[in-house]
Amino acid sequence: MNIRSIFELEFKLQTKIIVLVCGVVAVVLMVTGLLISRSMAEQVKDSMGRQAISIARFMAQSPVIIEGLTGKRDSADIQQYANINKTLANVQFIVIFDMDGVRKSHPNPEMVGQKLVGGDEAAALSGQEYLSEAEGTLGYSLRAFSPVFGPDGRQVGVVLVGILMQYVHDAVAQTQMILLLVMVVGMVVGTVGALLLARETKGVLFGLEPAVIAKRLEERSIILQSVREAIMAVDRNGVITLLNEEGKRLLRLSGIEADPLGRPVDEFVPHTRLLEIMETGKMELNQEQEIFGVSVLANQIPLVVNGTIVGAIATFRDKTEVKQLAEELTGVRDYVDALRSQAHEFMNRLHVILGLVQLENYDLLATYIQRIASDHQAEVDYVGRRIRNPVMAGFILSKLSLARERSILMELTDDSFLPEAEDAETTHKLVTIVGNLIENAFDAVANSAKQQVDLALNYKDNCLVIEVIDTGAGIAPELSEHIFEMGVSNKANERGFGLYLVKLNVDSLGGRIEFMRTDEGKTIFTIMIPYEIGGELG
Repeated sequence: MNIRSIFELEFKLQTKIIVLVCGVVAVVLMVTGLLISRSMAEQVKDSMGRQAISIARFMAQSPVIIEGLTGKRDSADIQQYANINKTLANVQFIVIFDMDGVRKSHPNPEMVGQKLVGGDEAAALSGQEYLSEAEGTLGYSLRAFSPVFGPDGRQVGVVLVGILMQYVHDAVAQTQMILLLVMVVGMVVGTVGALLLARETKGVLFGLEPAVIAKRLEERSIILQSVREAIMAVDRNGVITLLNEEGKRLLRLSGIEADPLGRPVDEFVPHTRLLEIMETGKMELNQEQEIFGVSVLANQIPLVVNGTIVGAIATFRDKTEVKQLAEELTGVRDYVDALRSQAHEFMNRLHVILGLVQLENYDLLATYIQRIASDHQAEVDYVGRRIRNPVMAGFILSKLSLARERSILMELTDDSFLPEAEDAETTHKLVTIVGNLIENAFDAVANSAKQQVDLALNYKDNCLVIEVIDTGAGIAPELSEHIFEMGVSNKANERGFGLYLVKLNVDSLGGRIEFMRTDEGKTIFTIMIPYEIGGELG
């Protein structure tokens, strides 16, 4: 694995936390350790220097040293006294020399009587007390000088106390070793803390990685905004924490434009039972409510986490939309539209009859009644001879009436034939199939110069072929592959349920559906389904 591939690896959150925390702890410990190490090295050196100065000052005031340098005592006593104090003070050497720089004592007796080596003694011979670093006969050392004064105040010599720098470095190294041990302990503690933090974080996030959480959050948001039901959630205090786009649309229908998030729910939904549901802990399903005049069906459910109610969620659906959808799904709307068109047509005829009665034009009245009766009976006979299924016959008659009301020329082909179905369920599905196809055809020809819709139903050998032909504009090319999918419509502001329901019912009957556009500018929908008849064909 090369360096580039290492950098491109995706680490888990737990690993990232451990690496990050350990890295921060390591950097902090290293920087702190470096600063402390330097400070401690200086402190150790300064401490040893002060110790050496103290020893030198103490010995410079000793009668043995003063008398030895003034000739009142044998100089051999100075050597003996210096060696004793060197051992007691735990220093490497104590050298006493006179004003000529001649040694009166030295750890090496052979050096006694010789000139001092180092070149840093001039200031001491001038009566100054100080620390110096220089290389003498014993090696590079830290040297403390303290002048010796006689009883008359005249300087008679100098005391030199030396600590070899190797010993200083060893003392610093020992101190740094302790510091290093502390840093190691700190690193171990930091690593353990990082492990515990990573484990705790993973538990809080239910073992999910941030990328997974972000993806699921995005998916949840898309789902919430895509559903056709309004979804509202509140916390334990009744404050709205979630409202999807459909919920905002319902509020806008109620005349509310303000953003409800973070506001009390009773300000926007005065009659909501979410607060009561959080108290009782019982859900309420499919309850009718009103939100500022908009009638909705509501489901309200308490949110329970670890046995504690933390809020509640409600789903709302416009009752009018639910009713329309139910009618469309069950085919009731087709029956209702058909009956409405028949009622409208007969109401118009009754108005004509009433007018003729009021005008007392009874001859014309009789002629009019005979004509409409004859026309109606002829249409009933025409359809009845070809459509032996009574429900479908009545349904087609109502569609013919609706076509006349809309000024659309609708014809049932002469060769059409439909026997009665073996079961009522098949008839019900046929009503949905034919009703939606004819309704789509009516919409398609609404703006056409020639408004014509033809219906053909042909039964043969347990197979029914249905054709609906219109002179409309046809299916948009970009929709042709998806026209039978739910929500896809060739018309603006439509639900896109019609052809979806047609396809759904055709599939349930084991049939197939196809459509084509002819050179004459007509759209033909063709359906072929198995059809079991009830009774005889005759």
